[in-house]
Amino acid sequence: MALKKKPVTGMKDVLPAEMQIREYVMNQIKETYKKFGFSQIETPCVEHIENLTSKQGGDNEKLIFKILKRGDKLDVAAAQTEADVVDGGLRYDLTLPLSRYYSNNAANLPAPFKALQMGSVWRADRPQKGRFRQFVQCDIDILGDPTCLAEIELILATTTALGKICPGNSFTVRINDRGILRGMAAYCGFPEEAYDQIFITLDKMDKIGMDGVKAELLEAGYSQEQVTKYLSLFSDFADNAEGVRRMGQVLAEAGAIKAETCENLAHIMDTVQDVAEAEFTLAFDPTLVRGMSYYTGTIFEVSMEGFGGSVAGGGRYDKMIGKFTGMETPACGFSIGFERIVTILLDQNFTVPGGMAKKAYLFEKGVSQEVLSQVIREASAERKAGVQVLVAQMNKNKKFQKEQLLKEGYEEFKEFYKDALKK
Repeated sequence: MALKKKPVTGMKDVLPAEMQIREYVMNQIKETYKKFGFSQIETPCVEHIENLTSKQGGDNEKLIFKILKRGDKLDVAAAQTEADVVDGGLRYDLTLPLSRYYSNNAANLPAPFKALQMGSVWRADRPQKGRFRQFVQCDIDILGDPTCLAEIELILATTTALGKICPGNSFTVRINDRGILRGMAAYCGFPEEAYDQIFITLDKMDKIGMDGVKAELLEAGYSQEQVTKYLSLFSDFADNAEGVRRMGQVLAEAGAIKAETCENLAHIMDTVQDVAEAEFTLAFDPTLVRGMSYYTGTIFEVSMEGFGGSVAGGGRYDKMIGKFTGMETPACGFSIGFERIVTILLDQNFTVPGGMAKKAYLFEKGVSQEVLSQVIREASAERKAGVQVLVAQMNKNKKFQKEQLLKEGYEEFKEFYKDALKK
C-alpha cells in the first residue's frame, strides 16, 4: 500500500514562497518586541494533561491532542478510564505553558518579567481559511506588574509590530475589562451564578447581532426589563475613554462596580492614544468578552479591515500562576494570530521588502571539473558580497526551471556550458 503524501487534516506543507513571508513576519515581530524589552523564551510543546485540563482554557480544552503513555506505563488492556492511558497533550496555547514556566523559574528571572514566546500550538478544531490544527502563536506577556503600564506596553508593542508588518491595512484595537462585564450584569440584576452563561451569549454578538442576543437571553428566562436594561448599556456610552468614565459613574452609583475599574481602563486608552506610533483605532467595546476563562481584568482584541475575525488578542490573567504556586501573580499578555496575518499578506500578493539579491547559477550536465570550480568560485564571491546564490545543474526543461526559480524570487541567471559561459 502506498504511503499517504498529503498532510494530516488541518496541517499544511509550507512552500518556499510562503516560508519567506513567514520568516519576514516572524523577524519583524521579534525585532519589535525585543526593542520593547521582551526576552525570548521557549517552553516544551508537550504539557502535563492535568495542566491542560485544569479549566483554564475554556472550549480549547475540548480540542486537546492527547498523548498516550509510553512503554510499560501504557496498559491498554487494563485501562478503565482515559486517565489510565493518557498523561500528556500538545499545548493549545502558549499562556498556560508560560505560567508553568514562570512558576518553575521565577527565582532566576527579573521582576517584572517581560516574556516573548513564539511557537506552534495544536487544537483539534474544524479547519478553515486562516485556521489550522497546527499553527504558530506570537505572544508577549508581562508577569509581576499589577499596574496598567503592563497593558499600555503590550498594546503599544503589538500595534507597532502590526503597523510595520501591514502598513497599508487599517486595524482597530477593541478594549474592555472583565470587571466592567460583571458590573454591567450586576447593574441589570442578573444573578452572579449566571454571569458566565450571559457572557457566552454576549460573545456571539458579532454572529447573531443585538436581536439574537436579546432573543437568547429572553429564552433563558430573564425578564424583559433585565434584558432591555442590559442591552441599552451597549449603545448609551461612547466608545472612547470618556464613554468608559461615564459608564463607570453609572455603575458605581448603583454599587455594581468600583469606579477605579473604569478609570483604569480610561487611563490606558488615554495614554496609548497619546504616545502610539502606529496608526490604528482604539475603541471601548463593552460587548468584548474573550473566550478564555482565565482572564480576570483588561481584555483586548485587534480586528483588521477586510478580514473576518480577530488577528490578535489578549488580556490580564492574574490568577493563573497562583494555581501553580499558591500565590497570585499579576500577569497580562497579548498574542498575534500569526497564521491570520500571513493569510492576509498572501491574499494581497505581498512581497518581502528589501530582501537579499538572488541569483541562480545553472550549469550544463557533464561540465568539466574546471568549469564546475569556476561556477563555485564565482558563487562564493557573490555570497561574500551579500548575494544569495543558488548553484544547480540545468534541467532538460530549462524554461520551466527558470519559471519556478522566478517564483522563488531569483531575478538573475548565469548559465555555464561545457565549452563556454553564456550569460
